[in-house]
Amino acid sequence: MPIFMDVHPGLGEATPEDIAAAHRRDLEVQDEFGVRFLTYWFNDSDEKAFCLVEAPDAKSVKACHKIAHGLMPHDIIEVATPTMNQFLGEFYLDDDDRAITTATSQPDSGLRAIVFTDIEGSTDISTRLGDAAAMELLREHNEIVRGRLDESAGREVKHTGDGILACFTSVSRAVDAAVEIQRHTVDVEGLRIKIGLTVGEPVEESDDIYGASVNLAARICAHAAGGQILTSGTVKDLTVGKNIDFAERGMIALKGFPDPVQLYEVSWGI
Repeated sequence: MPIFMDVHPGLGEATPEDIAAAHRRDLEVQDEFGVRFLTYWFNDSDEKAFCLVEAPDAKSVKACHKIAHGLMPHDIIEVATPTMNQFLGEFYLDDDDRAITTATSQPDSGLRAIVFTDIEGSTDISTRLGDAAAMELLREHNEIVRGRLDESAGREVKHTGDGILACFTSVSRAVDAAVEIQRHTVDVEGLRIKIGLTVGEPVEESDDIYGASVNLAARICAHAAGGQILTSGTVKDLTVGKNIDFAERGMIALKGFPDPVQLYEVSWGI
């Protein structure tokens, strides 16, 4: 069955909750019209919503909307799945079936927040507690970090052995993810995670990212202690107004960088 995307402009002061309620009403009556609503997007700043729906024709989509809630689309476009993916990139669905776009596996040619995590004292853990215990902590780390990446639209670039390299299209989401990683770690005995975060324009090749900004994030992570989130000044500058508490940690000489780097620590409630 064809897939259509419809466009609802001019929604005024509609909230995400309003659009979610309208989507639920579509789902309640969709069988009467032989259609199936797959997901929707809501751009509140532009006062627009978009629905993705399987339907025999555009007329059936309009009829369903009219009966469900009366919010009629301005335009309905038939789309092919490959075309849709190229235009929108990767996305996941939240609890209301709303599509949330994520970082894609395409080359990172733009500005990215780059995050390194590392388990503090992983070699010492293996020596003191044994390899099995060390592997269990690593599994706990992986589960915590990957869960927070999924929640915050981060992309895991690679596993580094004792940590994970990830990138985000949003700097504030990267910081929020780092905070949530630390908060989820508190209840795991023996697990302390170091996090380093900066911003730059990495180059991607073979599903990996490279460049000075990646090296800087790695050096910042290495300088951190377990339970710390350390960032560069660019992270602080790019999250002004986001209610993130930064504490100045001074100018630090980092290997491979000719000039000292100003570091900040993100407070997360310890």
